[in-house]
Amino acid sequence: MINNQKSNTGKMKLTIVIVSIFITAGFAQQKNSSLKKAFHDDFYIGTALDSMQVIGKDVDAIHLVNHQFNSIVAENCMKIEKIQPQEGVFDMTLPDQFVKFGEKNKMKIIGHNLVWHSQTPAWFFVDKAGQQVSREVLIQRMRKHITTLVSRYKGRIDGWDVVNEALEDDGTMRKSLWYKIIGPDFIELAFKFAHEADPKAELYYNDYNLFKPSKRAGAVGIVKMLQAKGCRIDAVGEQGHYSLGMNIFDDLEGSIVAFSNLGVKVMITELDLTILPFPSSEITADVSMSYKNSEKYNPYTKEVPQSVLNEFSDYYVKLFKIFVKHKEAIDRVTFWGVNDGQSWRNYWPIKIRTDYPLLFDRDNKAKPVVDRIIKESKTTESVTKLAELN
Repeated sequence: MINNQKSNTGKMKLTIVIVSIFITAGFAQQKNSSLKKAFHDDFYIGTALDSMQVIGKDVDAIHLVNHQFNSIVAENCMKIEKIQPQEGVFDMTLPDQFVKFGEKNKMKIIGHNLVWHSQTPAWFFVDKAGQQVSREVLIQRMRKHITTLVSRYKGRIDGWDVVNEALEDDGTMRKSLWYKIIGPDFIELAFKFAHEADPKAELYYNDYNLFKPSKRAGAVGIVKMLQAKGCRIDAVGEQGHYSLGMNIFDDLEGSIVAFSNLGVKVMITELDLTILPFPSSEITADVSMSYKNSEKYNPYTKEVPQSVLNEFSDYYVKLFKIFVKHKEAIDRVTFWGVNDGQSWRNYWPIKIRTDYPLLFDRDNKAKPVVDRIIKESKTTESVTKLAELN
């Protein structure tokens, strides 16, 4: 009889604890009404800023950014074509404002990007006669650009996407002009130059489709090469340009684990989820792709069916379940844009479409999925506490 009383008492205490945990989670959800608060103990929640937001004209979006996010990345204003459109002519106006915005609002500031095959002006690779420059000249130009940009924000920008999209989907090196002229060691050189310019800044490799085992293997090779050369590399940026229907969840987990096992952090970068039909069987984020528009590829100009909205929400929740599960490995989750109207998905890979890929609509209002994601953070926390009790 005494043993039964002890057993019942123990069960009652456990029940009280369980109820208490879930009530606490409910209160926490109400209190943490923003993404950055909900995931404060897990990872940074970031967004990309466009030029109107950087200069302060998109007031409503700026208010949203301050409420929801604690990390920012430059969407376009730090790319080579914007920074140095002509050799030796540097325009730091927008980058200066971008960095000041992040500092003012105490955000983690990410510079994007230093070396990329796209959005680099043609002059970078040719001489005055229009002939391809030598390896030595291109290395010198790369070093000058990286040093000028990174040293200007030394101690102010927290981390840099040093090299962007250097791999093909099969994991081999992209035959960009950087690769053709300098050779595969252009990656090592870029990381060395960035580290010399700001020894304390975090340095990242960033690419899309890294959930694919073949491309993942290529990225693993890049990280191992940099580590073997003694170069600083802090994280791999796994771009999240996804489409409804893409079953990438197991492979995404595999990539997070693989990169974490190398001793580097994982960043989910450029996250968005298109609900529009993709005009190619090859799902990619290659900016060079371009297709003609048609009603078939732009079906939701007036409204989105509820079934599609439900699928959209479920997909994001599945992603965040994975992110929270691997929160020890993930440094930040960054969305590629603040609201649907800003998203590049409206004009790539088909120009002038109406897409809805982000968590906030064109009026900067939160979609229902935001509450579901915030709830997910607290539910997962409660389940973890229960597991610890058992």
